[in-house]
Amino acid sequence: MKALLALEDGKVFRGRSFGAPGERAGEVVFNTSMTGYQEILTDPSYKGQIVTMTYPLMGNYGVNEEDLESSKPKAEGFVVKEASGITSNWRSRKGLGEYLKEYNIPGIEGIDTRALTKHIRTAGAMKAVISTECLDEAILVKKAQNSPGLIGRDMVKEVTCQKPYQWNGEEEGNGVLKVVAIDCGIKTNILRMLGAVGCKVTVVPAHTRAEEIIALNANGILLSNGPGDPAGVPYVLETVRDLIEKLPIFGICLGHQILGLAFGGKTYKLKFGHRGANQPVKDLATGKVSITSQNHGFCVDIGSLENDEIELTHINLNDQTLEGMRHKKYPVFSVQYHPEASPGPHDASYLFDEFIHLMEK
Repeated sequence: MKALLALEDGKVFRGRSFGAPGERAGEVVFNTSMTGYQEILTDPSYKGQIVTMTYPLMGNYGVNEEDLESSKPKAEGFVVKEASGITSNWRSRKGLGEYLKEYNIPGIEGIDTRALTKHIRTAGAMKAVISTECLDEAILVKKAQNSPGLIGRDMVKEVTCQKPYQWNGEEEGNGVLKVVAIDCGIKTNILRMLGAVGCKVTVVPAHTRAEEIIALNANGILLSNGPGDPAGVPYVLETVRDLIEKLPIFGICLGHQILGLAFGGKTYKLKFGHRGANQPVKDLATGKVSITSQNHGFCVDIGSLENDEIELTHINLNDQTLEGMRHKKYPVFSVQYHPEASPGPHDASYLFDEFIHLMEK
């Protein structure tokens, strides 16, 4: 079946469908990871986005039940050079194309993903439509132009849990430290990592108020990753401002951006974002460089944090953007990258131990 990917600037890529038939709009972005397509598809941070993989072959090891980062795919569409027709892995339960069809996610293969990636790097991430239903280029470009985009939108409400729940995954916490995770689109591996370091975790919806969280008698707050523009979730920002002086807080990705706003900083949209498992981040205190997994299209403006109480702790070596910070007075810190790294390297997993240390103090 023929399929088209049309961008709002008029660029169109023709290919073949290997996922569900249909039509979806979203922001087209690229990810440089060589593996981990299943974790990427199910990462709630990709809500509202059509993901292009730069590595040319995807799907060769199939899909399993163990590596999901949420209950189902959250990306709007999936773009690859070649979708493997053969799956070979002892854990595989189904093929990538079958998985996309099961959850009604369009997938397109056979396009020049290198050309698409270079175009995004030059022109920036932009609105797009992927379709098997309409093959008229002009109509699809117009649809892309008229789609809502991400700036200012509340995407968190579409991925957060609907009611609180106790995390009881394979790494169930046996310790005495209680963590409340504010679910802005939390990845399952963050919960696994918290359990692995001995935390008992209660996950609450993003709209939960500060007084409700305090009533849970937690030792610390995990402010999670999530999709979209941090300026689109002022209710989370209000909650975080009320919690900063009361409990230790560890912010990841969107959580880091929300803390940046709570500290009086500003955020802005990156040209094409950081998405992949090979981003170099420098620790400003030690000079150590970690290779990190990242997925974000917005960033805290490093020049806007002119606050003597805020210490900048990490920077990205590719573009010098802010990757980490901490409060000098309160036990609050955050990173823009993903220390749970699923997929990706484990260089930053020590940050969960730092969170434990803050709560114990």
